[in-house]
Amino acid sequence: MDKTKRFERKYLPEFVYGGMDGTVTTFAVVSGVVGASLSPFAVLALGFANLFADGFSMAISDYFSIKSKNEMVRKPDKHPVKSAIATFVAFSIIGFIPLISFIVAIITKHPFITESQFEYSAILTALSLLVLGWFKGEVTGRHKLKSAAEAFLIGGIAALLAFSVGKLISIII
Repeated sequence: MDKTKRFERKYLPEFVYGGMDGTVTTFAVVSGVVGASLSPFAVLALGFANLFADGFSMAISDYFSIKSKNEMVRKPDKHPVKSAIATFVAFSIIGFIPLISFIVAIITKHPFITESQFEYSAILTALSLLVLGWFKGEVTGRHKLKSAAEAFLIGGIAALLAFSVGKLISIII
């Protein structure tokens, strides 16, 4: 196996972990903002804030986790900086997916997209969760279809909770 393939396999768990968290948390932010009936600009402001702040936080946590593990064993298998970068890159790239429809709606101002930007975000997020869940099954050696369904279900529950909280707050205030 060449060096590139080993790197890809070695850091695939971080990529899946970062990507799953990125898409789930960003879509949860989107859902909460939409539930609270705030503007698409609020979706983007909070969504991008989540992408960078939470992505950085996850990367730093991953860095310290790998660094601590390496200090406890004699033969480290992962480099903490590379692991953190894989986590951050996956979080940022895949976490960006729920925001795409809102960006396209602002740029194009097309009513077909603008009127359904949340629904398109949900569809894109669902697809990314299914794909990431499939890869999670690959990484863990579990049944890929079950893993994809599990990722979809967990992401959906997170979005439903966030939407409900946003809706409840908009009703109260």
